[in-house]
Order: sequence, then C-alpha cells, then structure tokens
Amino acid sequence: MPDSRLFPALQHLVQAAGIAEIVILSTCNRTEFIVWAEDLELASTSVFDYLSQQFGLQEKERAFFYSLVAADAVRHIFRVASGLDSMVVGEPEITGQVKAAWTKARQAGTSRNFLDAVFQKALSVAKRVRSETAIGQAAVSVPYAAVQLARQIFGDLTARTVLILGAGKMSELAVRYLVASGARAVRVTNRTYEHAVALATDLGGTAVPFEQRWAHLAEADIVISSTGCPHFVLGVEDLQRVQQMRRGRPIFLIDIAVPRDIHPDVRRLPGVFLYDMDDLEQVVARNRSERLAAAAQAETFIAREVERFMEKLRAVHVVPTIVAVRQRLDEIKAAELHRYRTENGPLAIEHEQAIEAFAEQLVERIANQLARELKVAAQQRRADVLAEAVRHLFRLPRSTALAAQPAGHAPLEGSR
Repeated sequence: MPDSRLFPALQHLVQAAGIAEIVILSTCNRTEFIVWAEDLELASTSVFDYLSQQFGLQEKERAFFYSLVAADAVRHIFRVASGLDSMVVGEPEITGQVKAAWTKARQAGTSRNFLDAVFQKALSVAKRVRSETAIGQAAVSVPYAAVQLARQIFGDLTARTVLILGAGKMSELAVRYLVASGARAVRVTNRTYEHAVALATDLGGTAVPFEQRWAHLAEADIVISSTGCPHFVLGVEDLQRVQQMRRGRPIFLIDIAVPRDIHPDVRRLPGVFLYDMDDLEQVVARNRSERLAAAAQAETFIAREVERFMEKLRAVHVVPTIVAVRQRLDEIKAAELHRYRTENGPLAIEHEQAIEAFAEQLVERIANQLARELKVAAQQRRADVLAEAVRHLFRLPRSTALAAQPAGHAPLEGSR
C-alpha cells in the first residue's frame, strides 16, 4: 500500500468503531492490520468495512481473513519481525519493513503507548534472534547465495565493480544484495541498449553498449550473466583474453541463465571462479536445512519472550481498572460525605476532620486491597476475569485489548 493511501487509511481507521491504535504492515506479499482494540468484533468489522469501501471487497471474501488475539497476536508480530513468517525463512528485509510500518503509524499518530511497546519489543526480539541464532547466516535464495560466495572469494566487497550481462530479474536481485554488501560500481550491458539503460537507472549504475563489454569485463570483479541467449556468450577463449587484460586478477562469474551463458570449462582457468545455477541451488539446499534448525531455536526464544511480554502487559492492563476503581471510590466517598453533612447539619471542625479521615482511610484500604488482588491475578493469568467483575461491580468502562488482524492473500491482490 503506497504512502498516499497508507496515511489516510491509518487516520480513518484509528477513528473507526472499536479501534484505539493501529499499525498497517503492507509488503509485497502481506497486508496486516495490527490493532489495539476497544472492542475486537467492532474493530474487525471496521477494518473489513474500510477495505470494502476502498477496494470493493465482498462479504464472501471475509473467508480470506484471519484474526489473532492477545498472546497469539504478539507471537505473530514477533515472528514476522524476526523473519520466521516469511516465504524465505529468516530473510532480513522484513525487519526493516516492520520498523518502517511502525514509524509511519507513529507519524500518523495512530501508534501510541500500547502498540509502541509491542513494536519496540518486537524489533528488540528480532535483533536478538539474528544475533543469537544462525537464522540469517545461511543463504536460502539463489541471488543471496551468490553474494555469500563472492564474500568467500573477495572477503570485503566494498568498492568492488559489478558487471551485469543481460537484464534478468534474478540478476537485479543479486546486484541489489551486492550493493547492500558494499559493492559500488555497477555496470549493465544488454543487446538491447534501452533495457540496459532502464536497469542501470533503477540500480544507480551505468549502462554499457553490448559491443563494449570486453573492456568492462576486464575491469569487473564480479560478473552476473543472465542473457536468455540460446548459446554460450562467454567461452574459454573469451575468458583467456579477458584474464590477459586483467593480468591474472581473480574474477567471480555468476551464471544464472537457463540455458547457461558461460562455458563450464572456464573453471580450469587460473583466477576464474564460476558458479552456475546448479552450484547456487546446492548451496541453497544445504543452507536451508541449517536455517530451519536455527528457526526452531528462534521459535523457542520467541515463545519465552512472548510469555515475558504478556506478563508485563497483563500487569499494565489492570492499571486502568485500579485507577478507575479509586476514582469511583472517591466519588462514592464524596457523595456519602455530602449526604451525611446534609442530614446532620453543620459539624464541628474536629468532627468534620474525623469523618474525612475515616472515609479516606476506608477508601484507601478498599482500593489497596483491590489493587493487590488484581496484580496477583495478573501474575496468575486470571486478571481478565477479576478485572471484568470489578468493572461490572463498580460500573466502569471496558478496557482495551490487543488484536492482530492480518489480511489473507486473496484480498491482498485487490488492495495494492
């Protein structure tokens, strides 16, 4: 969801029935509404009604939505921020996307005390998951595997020169990873020069006419080839000539074309490191099992952090009830003192002070006892029942609850 639609959506929904605070997380494959709700049913209806108005969703499409509440919602947010709910388990981009979604909600004024606490903790958990497990250390996508292999050869990728042969989507992804790892000079060449210009502009690089590729091959440290050509575009003799121009400096070739762009025999040349799709997919397959094992470790860590967070949340959750009870008791005290004075006429100062002190002490005793019981109940996970009974007894307003209301993939297509 672009910012032009995101901010109006946040500002509309935070004023909708049942919603106290809201963050919208919208990425390429998910749209989620994280809500601090005054009324879960009303909040859910408000979200769906908004999507129906904006994107024409039908009632039957409610089947593609699901709701998570309280601890389940917190666990989901922690897992998403840590990359455990991604199509590529452990991918790092989602953490930044979660942070950006929270930042935008804060700018819109729709994330305040409660959701601020949730997202601050979620990002803290995500950071610890990445630092204390191996979830992000093993490449599980072909482009990212290529970058890790490049690191093995060159070590630091800072200021390395990258040349792209062809303008395929996977080449673009690999280059984005390389740039994120420090590579700076990006050159793009393609038989159709306009395609090279378009991709180079998108990547912040330089377009190179295809007939000038040999000079740039001699200068590049990393070459990514994905031309879609039915035959080899780089053979053994080509690389021998390039290596003579390079004076033996190592060159890293990534052939992600199908069929292959680079003849496999170039591996025999000194200083030439060639990896094709078969090599990269083997790395990915080997690393996937390592990452899944790390994910299991991360799940255990997240479960523990969810429980700790919910304990704090339950303790905080009873505070409004404690405050409201004290206010109600003060109101009762004031009303009864007024009635007593009216019925008994003017009182002596000593009598007035004694009655005030007695009434205050009585209110203090009752309020403190209720506060202690609610705090103990929060620790024993029965605060909701007791707090609801207290609210009913003293006729207090309902408090709020956390809900995550993520949209399923079918409505997602219509809401971009």
